[in-house]
Amino acid sequence: MATLHPLLSPRRRHRSLTAIATLAALALTGCASTPVPADPGRAPVAAPAAAVPASAPAPSARAVSLSAPADAARFDDWVRQFRTRARAEGIDDATLRAAFDGVQYLPDVVERDRSQPEFTRAVWDYLDTAVSPARVSRGQARGAEVRGPLDAAAARYGVPSEIILAIWGMESNYGANYGNTPTIDALSTLAFDGRRENWARGELMAALRILQNRDIARERMIGSWAGAMGQTQFMPSSFLTHAVDGDGDGRRDIWDSMPDVTASTANYLAREGWRPGQAWGTEVRLPPGFDIARADNAVRQTSAQWSAEGVRPMDGGALPALGDASILLPAGARGPAFLVGPNFRAILRYNNSTSYALGVGLLAQRLAGGPGVQAEWPRDLQPLSRTDMRALQEGLQARGFDAGTPDGVLGPATRSAIRDFQRSAGLPPDGYPTGDLLRRVQGR
Repeated sequence: MATLHPLLSPRRRHRSLTAIATLAALALTGCASTPVPADPGRAPVAAPAAAVPASAPAPSARAVSLSAPADAARFDDWVRQFRTRARAEGIDDATLRAAFDGVQYLPDVVERDRSQPEFTRAVWDYLDTAVSPARVSRGQARGAEVRGPLDAAAARYGVPSEIILAIWGMESNYGANYGNTPTIDALSTLAFDGRRENWARGELMAALRILQNRDIARERMIGSWAGAMGQTQFMPSSFLTHAVDGDGDGRRDIWDSMPDVTASTANYLAREGWRPGQAWGTEVRLPPGFDIARADNAVRQTSAQWSAEGVRPMDGGALPALGDASILLPAGARGPAFLVGPNFRAILRYNNSTSYALGVGLLAQRLAGGPGVQAEWPRDLQPLSRTDMRALQEGLQARGFDAGTPDGVLGPATRSAIRDFQRSAGLPPDGYPTGDLLRRVQGR
């Protein structure tokens, strides 16, 4: 019979297909990447696999006495039904026994899945941690330790080694922290709970196929509470599409094999549109009188065209050659500006958060010995809470600006409504929500 037990130390952010809508130039919350079908192939042997650091967590096996027998019985029934469906879809009995004999319902997974954070994190606070001196220093040391696998993956897929290293640092602190939640238990719980049943069922079926392929044993398939696995934090469906056997041992092991970790990360980006030889972007200085409304992902043109308008890199040199670039103002008109291209968007497909993609690009830049952000962040501004954002959306709607359904989430419709209001009020139309903007909309 399945048992109920508390989830111990769930790690990492939510990486699901139902994540919060893209916040475009302002997104501060991570969400899932959407896999694109591809043949992951096999990379040549790069170097002996490095073991997960001793600090990496081990799966929890501690359980408590049943406190809700009816719920446990319903979970047992659900597992039996899912086993029948999985068997009909080609999962063998040995895999089903390994996966579901002793599977446990994790109530904390449900609690976390249903919770909605009230407060968001300012992009500068996020980057202070993501690109901290300690993370840069640790990354440079860890990069030297795994130089062989990094360089092999970079050469095979055309993704710079510092980008691969930066994603590894962002996802699992260079392999030190990637969660200790059993993936089968987490996904079974989410599928049984029903809020996102179809998505969770699909990911659980993908996890079973990974077990059946003998890529990893059940007890070693661990990760975040939401099902993101290993040092790359792939969801099972992304694993099936993008994971690579980099060391040639016949398995795709993103938990213990550094050749597999680095090759899988690079393969993901390559399959999602990474353009070899191009920069992800660069910090820029905008010319006087620049139309802030054109700092929008929908406005794309070549670096030469942006240069002709007076956009310049911070070091005064030439802009990187980008054929499809846009201006990004992650903190509005008062904050730093960036010119970002197709490779920035490829990083967004790994994790659809502007803050995350900036963190990867800037961390890679620092790992390679480059500078951090040079312009000042508007640290006196406080990001709006979900309650305040909902109030802003309601206020915009009341004034005739279509912000979409008031849900407390900054999406494209809300950003467009903010810009329209800013234009009407003679403000720079940067689409950035602030406390002052909320007061203006409310007539205070």
